[in-house]
Amino acid sequence: MLIDDLQQESSRYLASYVMFNQAVADRLGLHPTDVQCLNLLIAEPGPFTTGRIAELTGLTSGSATRLVDRLEKAGYVVRHRDETDRRRVRVEPVPEAMRDLTELWSELGRGWRAMFADYTEDERALLHRHMQRTVELSRRQIARLREKG
Repeated sequence: MLIDDLQQESSRYLASYVMFNQAVADRLGLHPTDVQCLNLLIAEPGPFTTGRIAELTGLTSGSATRLVDRLEKAGYVVRHRDETDRRRVRVEPVPEAMRDLTELWSELGRGWRAMFADYTEDERALLHRHMQRTVELSRRQIARLREKG
């Protein structure tokens, strides 16, 4: 029974996050995938190429290129030729443009921090492990879906 309850709550959890992400995207005038890409550019170590962005997001290379095009047009990223390999193009966040996103996440993050503060250290460690495992499972599932597509 608990597994079934977890699966049902997981569906609600994922749906609520998708809707939350949509609200953030609407607030910033961006596509929801663009917001998550920007989050990854903040959270993941660089340097970034369109290929690396495709890998991180699970998008095809063509979709990742269009995503970077949108972010560049909106002023969130710039493209630069790699100094060591001129064939490679680096994608770099524009700090001034990222300020709105960072400020919004900081504002929204206070609620998340307060919620996490209600948990014990052991519970937070479990949540952290769960989130890491969810990220890895999602990456594998995305790859599996793309292979069959």
